[in-house]
Amino acid sequence: MLFEYVLVFLGAAIPWFEIALVIPLGIVRGLSPFWVMVLAFIGNAITLIPVIIGFERLRNWYEKRQEKTSKVPSKRNERAKKIWNKYGLPGLALLGPILIGIHIAAFIGMSLGAKKGWAMLWMISSLALWTLVFGILTMLGFDFFIQHR
Repeated sequence: MLFEYVLVFLGAAIPWFEIALVIPLGIVRGLSPFWVMVLAFIGNAITLIPVIIGFERLRNWYEKRQEKTSKVPSKRNERAKKIWNKYGLPGLALLGPILIGIHIAAFIGMSLGAKKGWAMLWMISSLALWTLVFGILTMLGFDFFIQHR
């Protein structure tokens, strides 16, 4: 049974499998919902954090390289980034796990100018919320089917 929990952890760490698939499969398989949710969250977060940190380093390298050309960003671009940072990241973080995957959502958020700390906060918070949602709904749905046999 330990092997199945390891598979939950690894499955959640793989982009596209993630928590939306792994949590329901683990719970329906008969594993402890608590441990399935904990391991899926940790597995997904462990691969999400390097995406956010690595993108920040890549962007910093690119910006330093662009400084040599002394290209000044326009006021319009600066304003767009402020609006994006204020409203865009929460929406992307909350919808990303169910629409495109949390890793891709983080990459898009970072490429659109999200700050590393905010991206980390919103993506991890969203991951925790969706872990609970998928886990609880699966448990309720599974219990519903068992009781109505």
